[in-house]
Order: sequence, then structure tokens, then C-alpha cells
Amino acid sequence: MNFVDLLFPSCALFLDFDGTLVDLAPQPEAVIVPAGLVETLDGLNAYLGGALALISGRPIEQIDAFLRPLRVPVAGVHGAERRAFDGAVSLMSTHPLQRVEEAALALASRHPGLIVENKRGSVALHFRQAPELEPLCLQAMQRAVEESPGLTLLRGKMVFEAKPGGASKGQAIAAFLQEPPFAGRTPVFAGDDFTDEVGFSTVQRMQGLGIKVGEGATVAWHRLDSPSALRDELRRAVDTRNAKVGA
Repeated sequence: MNFVDLLFPSCALFLDFDGTLVDLAPQPEAVIVPAGLVETLDGLNAYLGGALALISGRPIEQIDAFLRPLRVPVAGVHGAERRAFDGAVSLMSTHPLQRVEEAALALASRHPGLIVENKRGSVALHFRQAPELEPLCLQAMQRAVEESPGLTLLRGKMVFEAKPGGASKGQAIAAFLQEPPFAGRTPVFAGDDFTDEVGFSTVQRMQGLGIKVGEGATVAWHRLDSPSALRDELRRAVDTRNAKVGA
């Protein structure tokens, strides 16, 4: 399986960011965008007529900053915020996060290896630098979410995140597919995390394709070994398209 075979002009391509397009880092802000990635995404965006979107747990503004000057449709904070092709931004109703934030900050104050990330509509507690604290983090976040109506707990790679119950990557993808230029296209979604599984299910239910990046059980029908393998496939697809145009 390669993207040269999958990416045709009537495809809609959805891509997760961390752990999918870029390698995971010890801290969210330490992620490095590899040379050439922005140019590759720009080429794919042109080939697909703008039917390329990023589907991430990060806020939209962070995705824009990492991929500057590229600006494409984005679903941020697991779909709690979404920027359409025409630039219109829709925001999901938020719910009080004070209890969750207090619990996460209290735990992080006692354990320096923990990182609390505040986003619009969600709070994430990262334990990548202290994996032994996973049970403690889960207990604290789960209790706080149970005391916060309207929130749900999301489990990702070395992170627990409280977010609006109605937000999901699958719902964000489905919303894009109701709008131009995504509507009527065959959806393809690449992701790496537990949080991406609902996205895989969504696109495959719509006769599309889910691609799991990395290890772990998945409902996705295809798999790539690593973010670098995905980047290679994306670059090859752009190069093949450019060669055909220039022929």
C-alpha cells in the first residue's frame, strides 16, 4: 500500500499531527517539523483541490504556528474548534474546567515530571516524563471529570485529557465531509493514537480508509510503521503527481 495508489483527485485527506506527521516529543512545544514537510503538504493540498485537513488534539493556532505559512482547514482540540475551507471557525460550547484544572495542577505541583496543558475547552495532563504516575494521573483526572458535567475523559499516548463530551475527531471529519471541497470525496485518515480510532471508524464507515501510524491495536485497515514512513509516502505521492504534470 502506498499513497500514490490511494491519493487521487477525488480523495479527501485528513491527517493527525503529533505522532503521525511529526515525531512525538517529551513536551508538546518541543515538536520539530521536519524540513520539507510544509512543502509536501502544500503540494498535496494543491493536488486535492484544497481537500486536505489537519485533525488534531492541539488548538488551531498551534497547528498554524508549526506549519506556517501553510494555512489549511483544521479541526483542533479533538473537534471542539474547527476552521472550514472558507476560513469560518466554529466553536463547540465549552463546559466548566475549573475542577479538572485544579486537580491537574495540584498533582503536577507535587510531581515535577507532569505537564498540564490548558486549551480552549480542554485540560490535558501529560505524564510522558513520568510514566510510573499513570495510575495516579488517571485517578485524579477521572474523579475531576466525574465532578464536571458535560466533560469526558480522553486517553491518549501518555496523556489524559478532559474535553467536551460532544467533541471527537470522527465528528470533525464527518462535518468536513458535509462541506466543499470535501463533500462527495472518498475520505482517507491517518493517525497514530487511541484518540484517532473513532476517526478510522468514521471514514471506513463512509467507504474510505483509515491508516494507523505506528504500533498498537487498531480498527484501521492499513498501517505504516512511523511518522517518517508516512512523510516518505506523502512526498512520493507529490513527486509522482508533479512528474505526471510535467510529462
